[in-house]
Amino acid sequence: MGRPVSIIVFYLLAFGWSWGLWWPAVLFADGTWDVPAWLPPILASGQMAAWGPLIAAVIASAVFGGIPAVRNLFGRMIKARVGAMWWAVAILLLPVIIGLAWLIAGAMGADIPPSEAFAQPISIPFAFIWIFVLGGPLQEEAGWRGVATEGLQRLVSPAVVALIVGMMWGLWHLPLFQLPSAGIYYDQPFWGLFFSTVLLSVIIGWLYNKTGGSLLLAMVLHTSFNWANFLFPVLETELGGQLYFVGLIIACAYIFWKEGAKLGANTA
Repeated sequence: MGRPVSIIVFYLLAFGWSWGLWWPAVLFADGTWDVPAWLPPILASGQMAAWGPLIAAVIASAVFGGIPAVRNLFGRMIKARVGAMWWAVAILLLPVIIGLAWLIAGAMGADIPPSEAFAQPISIPFAFIWIFVLGGPLQEEAGWRGVATEGLQRLVSPAVVALIVGMMWGLWHLPLFQLPSAGIYYDQPFWGLFFSTVLLSVIIGWLYNKTGGSLLLAMVLHTSFNWANFLFPVLETELGGQLYFVGLIIACAYIFWKEGAKLGANTA
């Protein structure tokens, strides 16, 4: 999966599946197109679009690596024996950064709304599970990290890979900015999410490398990011959003200071 053609095929499949469902959903939602009577609502709404990276990862792995590559992909998706410290990083790093941004913004006078999650604490653990399964991580990380990062790091510097994967990851979300009620991330300017995915690609790519390619830990870290934004509505104000970016930038700067351009990868 380190050949350029395999990465190109992966991206074509991932974007083809997701955009092929999301963009029609946009046109259905704004009334440009009428929803055909024969089209199931789950397709008309674009709900299946987010599975594009996982589907593309499995297909590309099968085509270019056969059954062993698919088995390896799924093996990395359940790779849990990585050490307690890395589990703590995956679960706590981003909630700490985002939670601190939320608290500091509030202390500085920003009109940040209270957390709905803490008003209903029973929802907090269930939200983590729901986000893991249906909120992006399971649907995406096998593709962004398992195929794209894994393959590209055999060709170019991991730091460059983080930039490429982050930009493509951000671009993949573009149709969601045209869909109503797609979520808080899509009520903000597109550049905010785009910049976020680049920074997050550094952090997730670093964790992926340090855990020997554990996609499970990459999925948990991705989950903790979305979960933290559920717990701490930091993006509801401009100051909160700015502090959020400062926190991510500091985390990325520390990673580069400690690991250099290799981001913890065992490259020659």
